[in-house]
Amino acid sequence: MMDLVSNMLMPLVRRLDPEDAHALALNALMLGFGGGGFPGRDDPALSVRTMGLRFPNPIGIAAGFDKNAQVLRPLARIGFGFVEAGTVTPRPQPGNPRPRLFRLAEDRAIINRMGFNNQGIDRFAVRLARLQRVSSSGRPVIRVPVGANLGINKTGADPEQDYPRLVGRVKHYADYIVLNLSSPNTPGLRDLQQTSRLAGLLQAIGAAHPDRPPLLVKLSPDLARDDIGPIVETAIAGGVQGLIVSNTTISRPGGL
Repeated sequence: MMDLVSNMLMPLVRRLDPEDAHALALNALMLGFGGGGFPGRDDPALSVRTMGLRFPNPIGIAAGFDKNAQVLRPLARIGFGFVEAGTVTPRPQPGNPRPRLFRLAEDRAIINRMGFNNQGIDRFAVRLARLQRVSSSGRPVIRVPVGANLGINKTGADPEQDYPRLVGRVKHYADYIVLNLSSPNTPGLRDLQQTSRLAGLLQAIGAAHPDRPPLLVKLSPDLARDDIGPIVETAIAGGVQGLIVSNTTISRPGGL
């Protein structure tokens, strides 16, 4: 059945604008298509335990697909080992002008310059809170780790104030929290990876939220090799439990 759907439907979907196709996928998941239930349990050998969390398998959905935490439950039911929503910013923003998502057919890949388009932390936090409800059987409605990926607005941002506030909004609902410091589409964001800025940012978060879930930092793939060591040391000293490697590159290899 899936082969039939793929052979018939996907050529049509690929005729759509890539961002329209993405929106169609989100709407389909919200309507119950595609998220009807994972057919079986993960082999226990696939289980990963880290940061005090259990991931039933190591393949998850990264931030960027479900920016507004709208389809985390159906994504988990498909069989992903974790689901991560965002990137979300303090205030809603439209992101960069379209077109901003492009198919690389020969590479079987995509490239994007979305610019943190999202509905803002207020609606995001409400949706995360709903996932804390339990079903009639007494089990959580979502049974894999949920991550919240946080960023800053393109204009009017104050990172040392914004990130602690964002952490405070999601810390009771997310199993882990990600500081996105590496998108190339928000001016000045990558400067927060500098050790002095990173240390101050982590100090502000630690002072405001000593009781938060595990904290991860999402890094750029374009860091100079000599910068990586000091950044990792600063992250560890600041109480970070993990790193996400990596974000969107600004390089354009000739073979791409």
